[in-house]
Amino acid sequence: MRKGATKEQIDHVVDRLGERGYGANLSGSEVSVIGAIGVLDDDKARLAEQLQSLPAVDRVVPVLKRFKLASREFQPDPTIVNVDGLAIGGGALIVMAGPCSVESEEQLLSTAHAVKDRGANVLRGGAFKPRTSPYDFQGLGKEGLELLARAKRETGMPVVSEVLDPHDVGLCAKYVDILQIGARNMQNYALLREVGRSGHPVLLKRGGMYPTIENWLLCAEYILREGNRNVMLCERGLPVAGGETATRNVLDVSAVAVVHELSHLPIIVDPSHGTGKASYVPPLARAAVAAGADGLIIEVHPDPERALSDGAQSLTFDQFGSLMAGLDTLRPSRGTSAPAAAPAASR
Repeated sequence: MRKGATKEQIDHVVDRLGERGYGANLSGSEVSVIGAIGVLDDDKARLAEQLQSLPAVDRVVPVLKRFKLASREFQPDPTIVNVDGLAIGGGALIVMAGPCSVESEEQLLSTAHAVKDRGANVLRGGAFKPRTSPYDFQGLGKEGLELLARAKRETGMPVVSEVLDPHDVGLCAKYVDILQIGARNMQNYALLREVGRSGHPVLLKRGGMYPTIENWLLCAEYILREGNRNVMLCERGLPVAGGETATRNVLDVSAVAVVHELSHLPIIVDPSHGTGKASYVPPLARAAVAAGADGLIIEVHPDPERALSDGAQSLTFDQFGSLMAGLDTLRPSRGTSAPAAAPAASR
């Protein structure tokens, strides 16, 4: 829209789109941008010509990226995801922390209080765990979800946990605030559609057989296309090539800059899975913050050597406290790690 376009002129464009059966996404501050949703290929040229004739329309721009709804062409302003009063993507650094898997009441509650006391904003914990071997610990399931809900009641922190099966989306959404899609399920399109229909905030980890940034954003598109705008991306490292064994994965810190250029979605970085070794987590967490990440997700355990999963990459309470102590100074231009007040509604 032209600078200074009135609310009536903007509403008129939205109404015209609605008459054709299309949706509209509004963004922008000084200049309003209206993203047309669901436009049919054979109607694009005719619709563009008609909209361009309206006096308040500055220009009509086709979105050329394959990931339409996730692109900055569609929405120039960053998306802010509202999670239980916490604004993610709004400038403040958000830290999610907790155990890889929920093992017991004592383990989870002690960790929840410890990470909150040291500055974490969100509690993470796996109730359902995808494991390579069917004999490894698979998580506590519903009991784990109930323990996560209790931890939230005690600490006030919102909770993020992984959902593995489309049939479990409704169950998980009753107990947790953010539904995590793990790297193994990035291209599980049935699961992506289901979390999209849920409307629940989603954390989409990068992974799958072809974990390119474009494919990652296309997977986010499946969620967005179902009408769920509460999507966050999570960089958690790429498979190690060439027989390297020093790290579990190769954390792609450059993905932070690339995603911010291509997309309006917030990006969280997971240096725990990105490295697989606790001693590497703090330096790479700091690198991610310096690169402009909207948040971190860190594995923390009261006794890593006795953890039932991923103990080697988990920080102790003291190690997590040391990491948190220096994070604020790394991105002074984008706020601090304190919780930000969320807007009334997410974009």
